[in-house]
Amino acid sequence: MLDTSKRFAYNDDHEAFRDTVRKVFAEHMVPYLDKHEEEGIVGREAWKALGEAGMLCPTVAEENGGLGLDFGFNCVIAEELSYMGSSAGFTLQNDITVNYYERLGTEEQKQKYLPGMVSGDIITAIAMTEPGAGSDLQGVRTTAKLDGDEWVINGSKTYITNGQNADCVIVVCKTDPSQGAKGTSLILVDAGTPGFERGRNLDKIGQHAADTSELFFNDCRVPKENLLGGEGRGFIHLMEELPQERLSIAVGAQAGAQRAFDEAVNFTKDRKAFGKTVFEFQNTKFTLADLAAKLQVGWAHLDWAIQRHLKGELTTDEASAAKLWHTDLQWECCDAALQLHGGAGYMNEYPIARLWRDARVQRIYGGTNEIMKEVVSRAI
Repeated sequence: MLDTSKRFAYNDDHEAFRDTVRKVFAEHMVPYLDKHEEEGIVGREAWKALGEAGMLCPTVAEENGGLGLDFGFNCVIAEELSYMGSSAGFTLQNDITVNYYERLGTEEQKQKYLPGMVSGDIITAIAMTEPGAGSDLQGVRTTAKLDGDEWVINGSKTYITNGQNADCVIVVCKTDPSQGAKGTSLILVDAGTPGFERGRNLDKIGQHAADTSELFFNDCRVPKENLLGGEGRGFIHLMEELPQERLSIAVGAQAGAQRAFDEAVNFTKDRKAFGKTVFEFQNTKFTLADLAAKLQVGWAHLDWAIQRHLKGELTTDEASAAKLWHTDLQWECCDAALQLHGGAGYMNEYPIARLWRDARVQRIYGGTNEIMKEVVSRAI
């Protein structure tokens, strides 16, 4: 269990909410972690359970069916989800996609999607990455051309979280390829729309519980009213959401790092070798001491970043630095913890194996950590 006694980003309401989150996860997630991993997807019953508990999109305004809470409540969910060891796509909906609908959506779009996103009846995804365009979103080649009252979309996307479950996808398209980034727009595509097809649920190294898919658009026609935000302003809209998206990744990374550390402590204090516990060896104690110091710094920095974001002050370079630092720490903790498990760490029956596998992609999505360094360097 995460120790939050020394935290300063949260108030009593956040911590009371944390108790609810833990109870819901204990009932609806923990018993099914292996099932989710085996099936490669988290069933809708879990989404509904979280929705009923107020754990989906809690920042949505009351007039749109939400609770109108601050982003700190999202962070509580993200921390507990990561510490639990699940890669379920709840945080994508809570921390990323919902903002696009609420901030950019028309009243009709808000009424159509937001209440269902809060209740768990509607699952969403955002389709940015393509086979030839990852961190460089200016390289997107999927097109949307206006034909009368409809957008005609052609192209493909890959590595899309919630791709199998999604009822609606925000598709990043070029509505005017001649304008480069300025010709990018966001368009909503509902599941079942002719010309929209899901590919396979991708076979990944880790995060097996997260349905991650290829999506295909072949003369896919949607009403022109499905434009989300301004035409040609898609790239700007994406950039505006980067601080929260990267902070969200940092939050999960820090909690994942802590869980890996805690697993290592518990294992080494229990495992015997050469007549004493593995923990008693100097190498073990020094390795864990080094990680403990970095975790202490990490939690303080994370709380600083959360508070900055709650005030609307967290900049893109600060959020990028947080994503860089915390995901690097997560990998360091997971890899060191697995090593301290010895051969047991390589066995899937031990939690550290899953934590290690799931951590690897954290330094890739949301913009690779190499791109994070580029972003931070521009602000120096």
